Amino acid sequence: MGCNSCSTGKDGQPRGCKNNGTCGTDSCNKLTVFDWLSNMSLPSGSQPFDCVEIRFKNSRKEFFRNTENLPLSIGDIVATQAKSGHDIGLVTLTGELVKVQMKRKKVPDSEEEIPKVYRKATQKDIDKWQKCRDKEEEIKKRAREMAILLKLQMKISDVEFQGDGSKATFYYTAEERIDFRQLIKDMAKAFGIRIEMRQIGYRQEAQRLGGIGSCGRELCCSTWLSDFRSVSTSAARYQQLSLNPQKLAGQCGKLKCCLNYELDLYLEALEDFPSQDSKLFTEKGVAFCQKTDIFKGMLWFSYKEDASNWHALTKEQVQEILDKNKAKKPVASLEEYAAENIEEEKMIFENVVGQDSLTRFDRPKRRNKGNNNKKRRNNRKRPAKNV
Repeated sequence: MGCNSCSTGKDGQPRGCKNNGTCGTDSCNKLTVFDWLSNMSLPSGSQPFDCVEIRFKNSRKEFFRNTENLPLSIGDIVATQAKSGHDIGLVTLTGELVKVQMKRKKVPDSEEEIPKVYRKATQKDIDKWQKCRDKEEEIKKRAREMAILLKLQMKISDVEFQGDGSKATFYYTAEERIDFRQLIKDMAKAFGIRIEMRQIGYRQEAQRLGGIGSCGRELCCSTWLSDFRSVSTSAARYQQLSLNPQKLAGQCGKLKCCLNYELDLYLEALEDFPSQDSKLFTEKGVAFCQKTDIFKGMLWFSYKEDASNWHALTKEQVQEILDKNKAKKPVASLEEYAAENIEEEKMIFENVVGQDSLTRFDRPKRRNKGNNNKKRRNNRKRPAKNV
């Protein structure tokens, strides 16, 4: 997942820029917003918006105020204000779209507590920042070992160093509340830095770490999805999906977010369908709905006494039977309605690979010896030409 200027190494990380997925061209960033106003000039007399969006490790983004009026563009590495010291991040958005993003995330642009951008990062800042990032994997491994020794039921999923190397934030997931005071003391003593523990959910963990989903593409939560709506099993029921936890769960262990993508269309289509709890009263017995096909507009009903024998009815036929039941008009059986939907189709099987046999390559080739001998005899009978 590198840009055009950097190739991919053995570990899957970009090799050219050595920024581990945070290229200066912004092509490797997660949750990137396309700045479609970048080529448009501001109206005369208007000042550019003084806030910028800056991305740090993985999907963490924050807004900062450009009080020094620095000429910032997407991909610039800058030093920003932190609670103590400074942090290093990449500019991901500038201009008027930052105001839209701040409004979307409910961050007031008039707030004076918005941190500031100090300066563009120098080479010394970048070297120190890169040195701290190189230590994150080793420190994460040691922190996990300490948590196991203290028998804490938690999983440390990610570590993020501050740009100046004075502080490290440990992101963890846990089912219950964890008393990690002793863990913080041990890590502060072993690493010699300030420690901050931040608990995140399983969906936020998948968003930070990223990965490939069952569809073969990158996870939605780590590329473009920024808000997590609750997903329930009813979304799978409305879409007639099998309630298999292994197929419906994503890498976070929760129900896949993509179950909500087409749910509104299914709910809109089901408004024209009779309820699945509907009962059809006939002279032959009571029938219950077994299956609904939204695309074909069909419903399958079976009698209570014969649940294995299903009868296909259209939604119009079902509504007609329900209307007759309300009017207390007798209905003979479902068979007289289902018989109209049965179409005799002649299945014609064709050889899609031509008229050749699938085992044609398994048979050894046979040479036609008769034709070869005939050619030899004809060549012998021909008279020699005079030169």
